[in-house]
Amino acid sequence: MTKRFRTGYKIGVIILAIITAMTFGALILIAIGADVFKTYIVILTEPLKNKIGVTEVLLRLVPLSIVALGITVAYRSGIINIGAEGQMAIGILTTTALALAFPDLPSYILIPAALLAGAFGGAVWGFVPGFLKAKLQVSELLSTVMLNYIAAQLYTFFLRGPMLDPAEITMGSGTPQSMRLSRNLDLTRFIKGTRIHTGLFIALALALLIYILLWKTSYGYKMRAAGASARAARYGGINVPKYLIISMVISGAFAGIAGGIEIAGVHRRAIEGVTSGYGFSGIVVALFGGLHPAGIVPAAFFFGLLIYGADMTQRLVGVPANMIQVLQGIIILTIVATKMVLANPYLMQRVEEKLFSSLRRGKTEEVA
Repeated sequence: MTKRFRTGYKIGVIILAIITAMTFGALILIAIGADVFKTYIVILTEPLKNKIGVTEVLLRLVPLSIVALGITVAYRSGIINIGAEGQMAIGILTTTALALAFPDLPSYILIPAALLAGAFGGAVWGFVPGFLKAKLQVSELLSTVMLNYIAAQLYTFFLRGPMLDPAEITMGSGTPQSMRLSRNLDLTRFIKGTRIHTGLFIALALALLIYILLWKTSYGYKMRAAGASARAARYGGINVPKYLIISMVISGAFAGIAGGIEIAGVHRRAIEGVTSGYGFSGIVVALFGGLHPAGIVPAAFFFGLLIYGADMTQRLVGVPANMIQVLQGIIILTIVATKMVLANPYLMQRVEEKLFSSLRRGKTEEVA
């Protein structure tokens, strides 16, 4: 089997997967009476027509990519983290708590301290399922989902109680949100008239950091070895439970940082619904990006485009914005199926044999 054939086979499978996903999406759009072509055009091109649209897509890239990077660390280490939504919420709480406690700190101290607080909160929330998996063999699927619910209730409790904006009590409206945080926490918006902030550069720096960690250090090698084959890794002297816990701590920390950046860069206060499903969408971005930082950043841009484009379809085409969740589900199924096909060497060999046998038959017929 030649290298050229393997490359062509993989590209062909990926192209077929994209066509399949778009076809299923089109069928669903037809079923709800939408204009398929116009819907796809609006989603994929409308946000890119002006500065505001492009920066709004980049704004969504920031939390999506950071969460996906954390998911990648866990997945590469052999544990599936679907608790990023809860870890992000806890990270927002710890970021907000520190900002409320020390509002007068200068920006160069408050911003990194607040983001580190967010990382700590997310790391603690990631440690729990990592420890349960490593030491007690508790399914991380179960523990992370349950911790998401607990985090959501804690988040609601603090926003309606200890962290509730005093102005909401005075006015009697009771909107569950914290007070406007110190301006020393604000991340700089570097393009006038837009909301895009310096969190974008933090996200890109974290992508480089994860690449170096996983592919250029012995710790990263041990994590990937534990994820590739736990039994072989143990035989090679790697402490698999230790690296499972470390990977979940890192994964949770990244989700917490993503939450902290959303608060410091966009909302400037803790509010309900601030996670916006980024914890779950980050899983799709990680898979779509091939569990590699080089793929995650463009994948996050693509999904940011889908999310922002979905809002436009509701206004311009009349398609419900939650259709994007349906498209995400289709993409997940397509990615899983594609990975199964690409991971099957026997299928690739059979395709090669049939292809070359048909080519030989064709040449024989031409000679005859």
